[in-house]
Amino acid sequence: MPLQTTVKSLVLATDTVSDKGEVLKTQVWLLLLRGDHDMNEVKVGKLPGLTAFRFASVPEIEDHFGCKPGYLGPLNLQKPVTLVVDREVAVMSDWICGANVPDFHVTGVNWGRDLPEPDRVADLRNVLAGDASPDGQGLLTIERGIEVGHVFYLGTKYSAAMKATFLDQNGKPQLMEMGCYGIGITRLPAAAIEQNHDERGIIWPDALAPFTVVICPINSERSPEVKAISASLYAELLAGGVDVMLDDRGERPGAMFADWELIGVPHRVNIGDRALKEGNVEYQHRRDVAASAVPLADIANLLLGKLKA
Repeated sequence: MPLQTTVKSLVLATDTVSDKGEVLKTQVWLLLLRGDHDMNEVKVGKLPGLTAFRFASVPEIEDHFGCKPGYLGPLNLQKPVTLVVDREVAVMSDWICGANVPDFHVTGVNWGRDLPEPDRVADLRNVLAGDASPDGQGLLTIERGIEVGHVFYLGTKYSAAMKATFLDQNGKPQLMEMGCYGIGITRLPAAAIEQNHDERGIIWPDALAPFTVVICPINSERSPEVKAISASLYAELLAGGVDVMLDDRGERPGAMFADWELIGVPHRVNIGDRALKEGNVEYQHRRDVAASAVPLADIANLLLGKLKA
């Protein structure tokens, strides 16, 4: 059966506690949601009586329903519970719910016949893509986001210390209510990484990259030419104001490339004997699938042009 035709039971409890922390009374609540919907704990916590709710324990559930969780429903209860129904469930008909008997469910349940019309109806669930928007002008979509800016309410903590007051409409001094806001510096890199990455690691935008260009000499310890050309290109880019890194660790090409892909430097130049025999080096942007051959005489201007674009 489609989940949309089922109703699931969520059992909550609230405790009345004495000044000494002793539980004086426990109230059990039954929330009904459509089978494909999830409870929104913030919404539920704002309902009258449910501010300090918790999920009911198994003994509490068995005491009220006569059944372990898994086959719970609003019919044939052992003890009364406080029923709260989600808006979607309140307009359903011929729905399916647990029978409060292990391995059994009840089909064709209807309000007004099998159960009294619900007197407590509320918005209990998380929204889903495709739900009607609150203004009724369209449908909701679910998008990913990341918090970059933040706002803090400071109240009168600092205005009281500074005696920062104003005259209200009655001409009496009142402390200013303060707040602060700003962009989170540590959140900006997180946002950039969230939107610029792949299975190999980070893909930094040029403006945020720890290094804009990395030069990767291949087998430079065995090739004086590779070593000299790498150092020359490094010096030329450095003189041109480029934030460049020369990887002179002597790592194998595969390990070296993997490291810089993980770090996410956007522009990489590979210098090796094989390409130099044809007067070329290899250039690869971090988003490129493969490197491309570029004449050695043109590589510096190519990089400077890309970084100024």
